[in-house]
Amino acid sequence: MTTTIADTIYQNLRQKIITGELLAGEKLRQDHIARAFETSHVPVREALLRLEAHGLAQSEPRRGMRVSALDPAEVREVVEMRVALESLALQHSVQNMTPGALKEADDARIACDAAQTMPEWEACNRTFHRSILTPCGLPRLLHAIDDLHIAGARHLFAHWRPKWVHRADGDHAAIVQALKRKDAATATAILTRHIRRAS
Repeated sequence: MTTTIADTIYQNLRQKIITGELLAGEKLRQDHIARAFETSHVPVREALLRLEAHGLAQSEPRRGMRVSALDPAEVREVVEMRVALESLALQHSVQNMTPGALKEADDARIACDAAQTMPEWEACNRTFHRSILTPCGLPRLLHAIDDLHIAGARHLFAHWRPKWVHRADGDHAAIVQALKRKDAATATAILTRHIRRAS
């Protein structure tokens, strides 16, 4: 799939918002962004609209676009939706887990445990969750979960970054072991606890 300039701008701004480099309330000026990426306003507008669709930015009449505020109610909603949707996806994944998919999940778990910075850990954590859920074979469900991960990652950085320490994640290891046994109930219970605790 070809990456457009709008994709590049969106991904760059999304990462800066998620990690807190761009703060809540900060103005997203189209002209500044267009200059930084040496492009016209058209792809910038497209990128900003995508940020707004994901709840990372909000438009204000005659004032342009700003980074949206962190809303505790939204965080609770994201956690509940992740629990429901990831549990559903994992139940479908268990029976479709191939040795290759299990190895991918275990590799992602090891990468998470080896991460030395929070941004590195967050990317590996997202890869781990994607690897255990992809075998469900339900693309719309996976797309919805991806959107929730984006929404939840911003809260993770705001809450955990000041006190983040490198550590191995026992939940990830336990989920992989349950998947190897095709034990859907245990894998789902651990995943639910893991999402609630991390959030």
